[in-house]
Amino acid sequence: MKFYISTKGIKRLTISSSDAGKGLPETAKSTTALSRRIPNRTLLPVALVLGIVLPFLYVRIAFLVLESTTACYSTLDCIGWRFFSGADTSLKLREELSRALVEANKEGNSINEERIGSFNELVKEMTSKRQDVRAFAFKTKAMLLQMEHKVQSARQRESIYWHLASHGVPKSLHCLCLKLAEEYAVNSLARSRLPPPEYVTRLADSSFLHLVLLTDNVLAASVVVSSTIQNSANPEKLVFHIVTDKKTYTPMHAWFATNPVKSAVVEVKGLHQYDWSQEANVEVKEMLEIHRLIWKQYYNNLKGEDFEYDGAHTRYLEPLSPSSLSLLNHLRVYIPELFPDLNKIVFLDDDIVVQHDISSLWELDLNRKVVGAVFNSWCGDDCCPGNKYSNYLNFSHPYISSHFDHDRCAWLYGMNVFDIEAWRRTNMTATYHQWLKLNLESGLALWSPGVLPPSLLAFEGHVHPIDPSWHVAGLGYQYPEVHQETLKDAAVIHFSGPAKPWLEIGLPEVRRLWNKHVNFSNKFIRKCRIMG
Repeated sequence: MKFYISTKGIKRLTISSSDAGKGLPETAKSTTALSRRIPNRTLLPVALVLGIVLPFLYVRIAFLVLESTTACYSTLDCIGWRFFSGADTSLKLREELSRALVEANKEGNSINEERIGSFNELVKEMTSKRQDVRAFAFKTKAMLLQMEHKVQSARQRESIYWHLASHGVPKSLHCLCLKLAEEYAVNSLARSRLPPPEYVTRLADSSFLHLVLLTDNVLAASVVVSSTIQNSANPEKLVFHIVTDKKTYTPMHAWFATNPVKSAVVEVKGLHQYDWSQEANVEVKEMLEIHRLIWKQYYNNLKGEDFEYDGAHTRYLEPLSPSSLSLLNHLRVYIPELFPDLNKIVFLDDDIVVQHDISSLWELDLNRKVVGAVFNSWCGDDCCPGNKYSNYLNFSHPYISSHFDHDRCAWLYGMNVFDIEAWRRTNMTATYHQWLKLNLESGLALWSPGVLPPSLLAFEGHVHPIDPSWHVAGLGYQYPEVHQETLKDAAVIHFSGPAKPWLEIGLPEVRRLWNKHVNFSNKFIRKCRIMG
């Protein structure tokens, strides 16, 4: 082997071997020698050109191969005619895909394709069977519909579980009632008179502010009383009238006897302590029976609905709550009979918290109306999401649709001023029973189960609107939309809805407003492990 190097610089390098050409013809020998002499000036430009052109060609061919799969049976068949005329292929592909999507959309929502569970499966299906754009559109639609149905099904199951969870009585509250009932039996202080004898005259004195609660929840009643007194400018002017059922009377009495409130007066009375006439007892039984029939028919009708995929039925579960059949809830229409010596009261639900002084409610002029109530709540005029007449009344019935406006905002129950004197004068209780009988004659189809629907009809034309800042409701729903400033300014906040603050499903964001009025230092609260 010999090396030849030019003396004028390294311009040419020749490598030759004496054995390289043996056995070859002369033409082959000359070709081999020539091929081994590559000028450096030619090599560099060629390398640069190839370095620029080859990546471009690779990318271009790759795009053409991908595009060709949607229109050609063979990739090689398409590369030739698309290599120079492929500038508009993307536009053609978009148009073809748009047509396929529109066609798939017109086919309805029935799922006829094989189930595809993930995007990876879709890609595998399309690449392995080399299907066209139309097949891609239909399979993608089928996959999205399946996913949508799964999401709707999960949401419906969540709503049903949420509804069932709102029905239970927490073990801690049951424990509290048992401990207090035991205390009532063994401790004479727990059986002391409520109110003390020196304050009995205040129970019918119209110069005091009378507040009424109808409840069987001891812990909730304690929060209402505590928050009202704590935020009152003149707590010595407050008189609380707590009415409960027979089974809760001893725990309720024991709590307020062993935890006396300062200045204010608290009366605890059981339904078994009222001496009503036989006629009144019959009316109450008839009222409860009609409400039970309404509930039962509503439940039977709802059983036939599709709860698996139809998300529109979520709000229909709420009327089936136990409060729709509660005796104490329905007895609020008998407030004049429960308090024959009073002419005006402020009614409070047991799931409210008082944040500001409410004594000025006593001075409101109701313009000879029976009820003072908030209509529009927190979101402005004519804004009452989920609280319209159409949410409570059946406007498919001709009588309801011809007498009421379905878009009208319903007034809020939970914090109301009642002019009992005007109530007696207009005989609202009798009007309420007339509506119950009319509903019975109409096949129980006029309204949904609950306390508010028949009250909307009975008190029609007898409700005086009050400022929305007095009462903000809806804090017991899963996603309350109330702003923090609105909550802070509200005189009364109402945990209406299934997520009561004493339940495990209570929302932590607003439960703190209720927890700060719970007496966690009480020995029974600690023993029963009632946690904030």
